[in-house]
Amino acid sequence: MASKKNVCEVLLENLHAVGVRKIFGVTGDALNPLLEAMRQDGRFKWIGVRHEENAAYAAYSQATLSGGIGVCAGTVGPGALHLINGLYSAKREGAGVVAITGQIGHKERSTNYHQEVDLEKMFDDVCAFQAIINSAEQMPRLAQIAIQRALIDREVVRIELPIDVSGEAVPNLRSRYHIVTQPSSVIPPQSEIERAADLINKGKKVAFFCGVGCREAKDTIVNLAKRINAPIAHTLKGKDIFDYDDGPVVGMTGLIGNPGGYHAVRDCDVLVMLGTDFPYEWFLPDGPEIIQVDSRVENVGRRASVTVGLVGTVKETVELLAPLVKDKSDASYLNRQKKRAMGWLDHMDKDGSLERVSEPLHPQLIAKAVSDNASDDAVIASDVGECTVWIARQMRLKGGRRLVGSFNHGSLGSGFPTGLGAIACDPKRQVWALCGDGGFGMAMQDFVTAVRYDWPLKVVVFNNSELGFVKMEMEVGGYAYNAEATHLVNPDFAAYAKSCGGDGVRVEKAEEIMPAIEAACSSDKPFLIDAIVSAGEFVMPPHVTIEQAWGFGMVKIKEGILGLKGDHTQWDNWKDELKSVL
Repeated sequence: MASKKNVCEVLLENLHAVGVRKIFGVTGDALNPLLEAMRQDGRFKWIGVRHEENAAYAAYSQATLSGGIGVCAGTVGPGALHLINGLYSAKREGAGVVAITGQIGHKERSTNYHQEVDLEKMFDDVCAFQAIINSAEQMPRLAQIAIQRALIDREVVRIELPIDVSGEAVPNLRSRYHIVTQPSSVIPPQSEIERAADLINKGKKVAFFCGVGCREAKDTIVNLAKRINAPIAHTLKGKDIFDYDDGPVVGMTGLIGNPGGYHAVRDCDVLVMLGTDFPYEWFLPDGPEIIQVDSRVENVGRRASVTVGLVGTVKETVELLAPLVKDKSDASYLNRQKKRAMGWLDHMDKDGSLERVSEPLHPQLIAKAVSDNASDDAVIASDVGECTVWIARQMRLKGGRRLVGSFNHGSLGSGFPTGLGAIACDPKRQVWALCGDGGFGMAMQDFVTAVRYDWPLKVVVFNNSELGFVKMEMEVGGYAYNAEATHLVNPDFAAYAKSCGGDGVRVEKAEEIMPAIEAACSSDKPFLIDAIVSAGEFVMPPHVTIEQAWGFGMVKIKEGILGLKGDHTQWDNWKDELKSVL
């Protein structure tokens, strides 16, 4: 008679059935039964990181890139709580992540025991489902529910393993059970599809606005847009789906977008929103007819007044819509936006030219050099802040390249650990983590994790000794520069990388950029480029209003007055900004 499996062994069987092979985490006593089950099983790899938040970001990255689920783990109380911020990023990005947490024994509950935390209450908002394993016989059913929701519904779920239950044998295992591993297509009613087609056919200036939900539908969308001469604008998360070379694509709108994408969306008479929950409603038009296609009903009409809402998966919905849409011969609207986009793209290429040799370096030079030299299937892991701007404007992600980051949750410090998760998927695939100095400083302890597992991760730190995007937000909001709040004192990041067992180089001159990129590409160790860049670089939106220009001018007057009163950091800030434009 076969011996019974315990709670952790049954959990691993379920995870293995859906393709999980790696678990990121920091262990502790409540996780010891799980680690022992993994050791005896032999099919899983425990990736021991130095901070649980980084484990959650890495799991999110794996889920996003693989289309499967990522798994992270933390022990009782504090260890579990450290996972939450990274899990919020997974939730906001629609990634399926399973968080495994330990818990104290049942007899110690509600006694203010050492490290006791009501984890169910703490994780209630971030998790769509929590499997609290109070008895061994619950594990098979609850594990299946949790894993299926993470995999099919792309949700964050948690499985709680109390220390007094996790090692117990599971009685009465089901002889058969099937885990659903393939999502279903969703198709809107034919009558609504016909309404949408009728609106498009009547439109004189039709534009598409596409998000990450279009990943499986790119060719269908591009072909339809070509037939009706509709410009395709996209979100940042759609940047690794659509490229300027893809016919009618005109790029991004939004604060870090370009005039082609901005005007394509704002000036149309029919806007077709596909697979996007773009949150910045002031960049969306108020007046044109809007058709929105999304697989989640809660996204439809959330950001703009929608004429026709189609609840459906984008690929299948557009395939049904396309035959009903008539060809359009007038290409004037598309050509106008394409001209704007190409002019902007040429300007961005010039901003990133290595002929711009002023110091500190323009950060655009670094981003463009990575773009020009990274492999065709490279993964770009983005932190938040100004580095996101340079990725959006100076980098091309056509072909097999992918982009990952905390774009909706917008958490500083996410770039490096999402890079860890990406390279853990496939250490032979080139992965670049592009981070600001503020973001990297929050996660740099896990550079040693890349060294430990021999992952040749490439890291770029845009080092301007400033929380640059926060500084910009201050000034846009009418507040003068505040050095106490935004100025940073940094170590030599390249020396730090070497002290961890990796490699790195400090770059201060334009002529040093290409040798550094080439060294990173050829290195078989984790490699860090510490790029000393200007703190005064302006990030201009694609369209500047009179109110914005007036507000910025008033801030500069405030800063001048503070400088005259003896605040010399204001003069230093002005010098940095002047250098960036000269």
